[in-house]
Amino acid sequence: MLGAILAGGASARFGGEPKGLQRVGGERIIDRVAAALRAVADELILIGNAPDASRWLDGVAVFADARAERGSIIGIHTALSHATDGALVVAWDMPFVTASLLALIAERATRSPYAAVPESARGLEPLCAAYSVRCLPFIDAAIGEADFRLSALLERLPWLERISRSEVATLGDPSRLFMNVNTPNDLLLAARLDAHG
Repeated sequence: MLGAILAGGASARFGGEPKGLQRVGGERIIDRVAAALRAVADELILIGNAPDASRWLDGVAVFADARAERGSIIGIHTALSHATDGALVVAWDMPFVTASLLALIAERATRSPYAAVPESARGLEPLCAAYSVRCLPFIDAAIGEADFRLSALLERLPWLERISRSEVATLGDPSRLFMNVNTPNDLLLAARLDAHG
């Protein structure tokens, strides 16, 4: 399965500084995500529109969004456009995602012809999930209707393999595993969590 890092978002709350390039525990978040994905995926790609994205990860192919519309659904569409069978998709601002979590998602993806998505206290986590190329027609339909909500996309799929919060919790605290760094305060919290193991 293809591993895809989604490097999206304007990073406005970081003053335009790319949030995935922020450091947690002395390591860039993007490097932490890449390490977890490399342990599971056959190949790694980066989906990003920044002019310097090709310099972020050595040896990793970079693809700009295939469509002009904005939103995470476009990044997933682009990743699947470069996949043979499916893609394990992870947002680049998730410093605590683990190889064991991604291995679970990849394994559960074999049970559904469409997608495997884990749950946390917030609900489904579509930016740390596996999608089959069979999702592309449903993504195209959603984009055609200007419905860019990932929650709506998941509702469109004929079959969704849900990985329960309790199952995720056997691998670690879901709130930590799925934490994403959107603000400087999130970055401070991530640093504290990392320092305390």
